[in-house]
Amino acid sequence: MSDSVQYVADRIALMDVMLKYTKGVDNRDLDLYRSVFADDVAVVGFGANEYHGGDAWTAYVKEALAQYGPTQHMLGPQLATVNGDNAHCRTDVQALHYLKDKPDTTLTLWATYETDMKKINGEWKITRHKLVPRGTRIQSD
Repeated sequence: MSDSVQYVADRIALMDVMLKYTKGVDNRDLDLYRSVFADDVAVVGFGANEYHGGDAWTAYVKEALAQYGPTQHMLGPQLATVNGDNAHCRTDVQALHYLKDKPDTTLTLWATYETDMKKINGEWKITRHKLVPRGTRIQSD
């Protein structure tokens, strides 16, 4: 495979990682969600704690999602730098969260994901994931 063909294949695969991430969260498919993370992932920016390990992070997300009804994470175009089997991606996100106890209330988050990925056994996996919040808004109908 030529370098340019490999680059395009990697860029599509990197975008697919983030699409699986959002599909896993929004469909509450935590097996799919967990599958995008390396076992030793570090996750920062989602509150005061730093999370280490894919299982620990997924357990936190499962607990955090319990306060919400439906969610929808919409991704902007991804900017990625690929260097062999390593990549850094910047992906903007707008996420709608309907509150479970107040279904007429929506929390909207605007943020950027700063994500490092590594090709492990031929698949791109998230090794470091950082949420950079841009703003939030709570709105009732």
